[in-house]
Amino acid sequence: MTEAHLDLDAPPPLPKGGLRVIPLGGLGAIGRNMTVFEYDGKLLIVDCGVLFPDVDQPGVDLILPDFTSILGRLDDVQAIVLTHGHEDHIGAVPYLLAHKPDIPIVGSRFTLALVEAKLAERRIEPYTLTVDAGQGERLGPFACEFFAVNHSIPDALAVAIKTPAGTVLHTGDFKMDQLPLDGRITDLAGFARLGAEGVALLLSDSTNAEIPGFVTPEREIGPVLDSIFAKATGRIIVASFASHVHRVQQVLEAAHAHGRKVAFIGRSMVRNMGIARDLGLLRIPGGLVVGLDDATNLPPHQIVLMSTGSQGEPMSALGRMATGDHRHISVGAGDTVVLASSLVPGNETAVYRVINQLSRAGAFVVHKDVAKVHVSGHSPAGELLYLLNVVKPRNFMPVHGEWRHLRAHARLGVEAGVDPERVVLCEDGDVVDLVDGKAAVVGHVKSRYVYVDGLAVGDVGESLLTERRILGDGGFISATVVVDSVTGKVVGGPTVSAKGFSEDPAVFDAVLPLVTEALNRAAEDNITDVHQLQQVVRRTVGRWVNETYRRRPMIVPTVVEV
Repeated sequence: MTEAHLDLDAPPPLPKGGLRVIPLGGLGAIGRNMTVFEYDGKLLIVDCGVLFPDVDQPGVDLILPDFTSILGRLDDVQAIVLTHGHEDHIGAVPYLLAHKPDIPIVGSRFTLALVEAKLAERRIEPYTLTVDAGQGERLGPFACEFFAVNHSIPDALAVAIKTPAGTVLHTGDFKMDQLPLDGRITDLAGFARLGAEGVALLLSDSTNAEIPGFVTPEREIGPVLDSIFAKATGRIIVASFASHVHRVQQVLEAAHAHGRKVAFIGRSMVRNMGIARDLGLLRIPGGLVVGLDDATNLPPHQIVLMSTGSQGEPMSALGRMATGDHRHISVGAGDTVVLASSLVPGNETAVYRVINQLSRAGAFVVHKDVAKVHVSGHSPAGELLYLLNVVKPRNFMPVHGEWRHLRAHARLGVEAGVDPERVVLCEDGDVVDLVDGKAAVVGHVKSRYVYVDGLAVGDVGESLLTERRILGDGGFISATVVVDSVTGKVVGGPTVSAKGFSEDPAVFDAVLPLVTEALNRAAEDNITDVHQLQQVVRRTVGRWVNETYRRRPMIVPTVVEV
């Protein structure tokens, strides 16, 4: 296998007739999916998504791909092709279009509707091109053909990108549910035709590459939800992804069958289901859906609340219900809460915290560990092998997954007959050139995490996050002292105050004489520079805290000269 190398230099010029592939996100983590293709001086972008932060990234709202390598070439971008409407594939589009709003966006009806709603909030009117499965479009030198794929959101597409360098198939996210609720199956016949014509490079979804077998049909979820609704005597709250139209449809049908009304909770849930209804993707019986105000006035046994927050997000509707912070809904005894989603890697702790909070409040919580209330939207190993055997790619590049998923998928590729030397494992930012039918890593471009904190984009770096983690773990200590500007001797203070360290105001009494003594010694050594004196204070307080408490808070010394 061709391995990623962290010490790679900048890539050389692309050889004439070659195709360059640059993954700027989606490799090594679930999210931030973005791949740039280059041919004959022109660029095509497939997906432009966000990654949601971990607990060790405090204060961060979103993580974007690093656009640095293409910002100077936005005029060369022919289009942004979006495979489907999940946030990890479309969430960064507004941030890229902020640099050049007229880049064309290509996708299916539902995907573009979600993107347009997101861009409208930023007053950006995009140029969009709607495509359907089976359709072809030429985007500059890239001849693109689109294929239906089944996923946990309607209207998902795979895209074949054809250039003289060869055909590349990018699957997007997919699975092979043979009995999908909307009747729209993954186009294996189309993939087989591509395979017969010759696929030079396959980029394929790796999320479930470690899981053996085949996916459970979505239709098996309906009877489980029906049985939960039949047993529930009080209010039912169902949490799901705000884009999972099929799951919401099943909840609507179960509610209708059991004589309950449904209210949507959460801004994204209300917006997305409105779009799905308008496009005919969500069928809502008349009078079934009511507003939240009406729902709160109905008897508990007559209402279903369809909510966001299935991943334990603290500011989501369900997250605020769990902590008692929701303005309208408080969870209590008699409520049934259904978490109808899988756990995105990294979110396990947050989800189980919400489950415990809901259980403590008296609710009966149903989740995927105790009932089949969700099936994944990603193909497990059996289906991934099936695709590899149908497409028979000459080169294979696993995408969309953590490193364990990418390696597992790479092994499947070798088992399916791909030459191990043509299985390319990459990091974000690695540059892969497809030249004369062979794909290989040739260099690396900058691809750091770009953090969004409120309205600030890119202002937060790793050093600042380290400081935030220290503040969260050890608290904050401020030490202030006044010294003579000539002699450097202490003439006022020191005073020490803290936040998040101790509730005892006298805790620092023992360190004050140590600071004075250290500064006086420094004065005797003719050290009068303010910065050096601050370091003396920091070292003195830090040593005392470590020896006394074995803790490492953030220490901010202030030395004032008079």
